[in-house]
Amino acid sequence: MRVALGVSYNGLRYHGWQSQPSGQTVQDTLEKALSQFANQRISTLCAGRTDTGVHALAQVVHFDTDVDRTEQAWVRGPNALLPHDMAVQWARIVPASFHCRASALTRRYVYVVLQSPVRPSLDDGRVGWVFSQLALAPMQEAVAHLLGEHDFTSFRASACQALSPIKRLERIDICRHGAYWRFEFEANAFLHHMIRNIMGCLLAVGDGRHPPQWVAQVLAARDREAAAPTFSPHGLYFVGPRYDAHWGLPDQPVLLDGLPGACA
Repeated sequence: MRVALGVSYNGLRYHGWQSQPSGQTVQDTLEKALSQFANQRISTLCAGRTDTGVHALAQVVHFDTDVDRTEQAWVRGPNALLPHDMAVQWARIVPASFHCRASALTRRYVYVVLQSPVRPSLDDGRVGWVFSQLALAPMQEAVAHLLGEHDFTSFRASACQALSPIKRLERIDICRHGAYWRFEFEANAFLHHMIRNIMGCLLAVGDGRHPPQWVAQVLAARDREAAAPTFSPHGLYFVGPRYDAHWGLPDQPVLLDGLPGACA
């Protein structure tokens, strides 16, 4: 059978999603618990790889197995074996035609940024940090230049393995709650470091270093050197993919409620 899981994790202790010889990755840790529970080797695929330090509210994975367990057992069993900073949120038995990556319609991320003259302490690793004052209107104006289908080469990491730099960015919503800013991103797919590089540019506009139309110039340049430095991974959360309703998978992670309030 094919099993799909929604997995949450705090990414601070892990070297990203992708399996590495060190074993200190999200994929290695999850597969170790799943294999121990199933008493057979379990190999997973994920909806979207995350970098070192990036968190996930609902990373979606799937795997094939001949082990017969209930959906609830695929939640409780691995969770008894996983470390405290990772948990299976839900499990579904899905058709063999489902693919966590290829079946995804869009992918969603949230950046939470603390604006403060003092660096984070209790929120260390859970929020990004800026000490300059940010202005909402210029950042919203800059966003308008990025929406739609574009060549995002200027926002692509040199190590990116995507076949094409052309992606469809469907929305970026920005709002503020007290000292915390929240940036919501949704696209059909993202390039490696694409969100972190866009964030660097939006913050450069928000603090007055560049005008909003500068972002359009960066996009048109198709040159990574034209953009701002890559922003810290701290405060970046993979909210999860969206799927067609016929798959019957949860769409809104409950953990989203734990972040500063959603943009209207």
